[in-house]
Amino acid sequence: MLDTHRLRVFSSVVASGSVQAAAANLGYTPSAVSQHVTALQRETGLALFERSGRGLRVTAAGLVLAEQADAVLARIGEAEMVVGDLRAGRTGTLSLSYFASVGAAWLPRVVHRLTGEFPGVRLDLALREWLPDDPADRSDVQIAVERADYAAWPGFTVHHLLDDPYVVVLPDTHPLAGRDEVELVELAGERWVDNDFARGRCRLTLVEACTAAGFRPPFHVEAHDYPAAIAFVAAGVGITVLPALGAARLEPGTCAVPVVRPSPVRSILAVVRDAAAHTPPVRAVLEELHGVARPGVIPAAAP
Repeated sequence: MLDTHRLRVFSSVVASGSVQAAAANLGYTPSAVSQHVTALQRETGLALFERSGRGLRVTAAGLVLAEQADAVLARIGEAEMVVGDLRAGRTGTLSLSYFASVGAAWLPRVVHRLTGEFPGVRLDLALREWLPDDPADRSDVQIAVERADYAAWPGFTVHHLLDDPYVVVLPDTHPLAGRDEVELVELAGERWVDNDFARGRCRLTLVEACTAAGFRPPFHVEAHDYPAAIAFVAAGVGITVLPALGAARLEPGTCAVPVVRPSPVRSILAVVRDAAAHTPPVRAVLEELHGVARPGVIPAAAP
């Protein structure tokens, strides 16, 4: 039987890239880390690392074992949380991560339902602009922006929620304000207000669309979020291009016009842990998310 503690040490060496870094992360000496790795190699009968210059390089067998170890350790972590909840008199925990522009728009309805129907469930919320690579950071439900063909990690399932097209937010007095749509290239000469300080997937989608149209977005001013960018537009600073969900509530004196040719679109997904998918709280979250993502549903607040 594999020693789970040695698996943790081994996983840390693979993730950090060296025995010294793993030792620093774990609070061990490099010698102790090396002893655990050597013992694990003896237990498995596998060569998990090979020499590469003055350091170590994980072998193909080591990479396979590391992937399995991460999954096992994640499940052990979940079991430990369940035990802690039971000891504290709670009936369970649901972890949910989300990105900024759905936090205020969708989460109030989702959380209201969960706290009303499942008052004994502890809800752990986390703001994340990117889906994490580390299994320990993965939530039971993760609302994320990714490509529509995104493939989830093993043990998780993707649920498509919404394809969110982009719009340009303009002052009402702008010559393009009365249009039904605006070609992206028509905005190349405008003063652009950047609206994604995190440089996340949403911004990358926009930059890729502008590149396809033959120009780079000429950002002149940087705002940290969508409401601030829209306020800059209302003040006459410039224009901003963002997903339609982010423009659901506009400042007086501004309007939103769809952007076309090309038409940038972000896909909003819910990535759900298979082990939790059957539980009533997770089913309720998915049902509520599909409800708020329906076309025509007004967000609870400005994102």
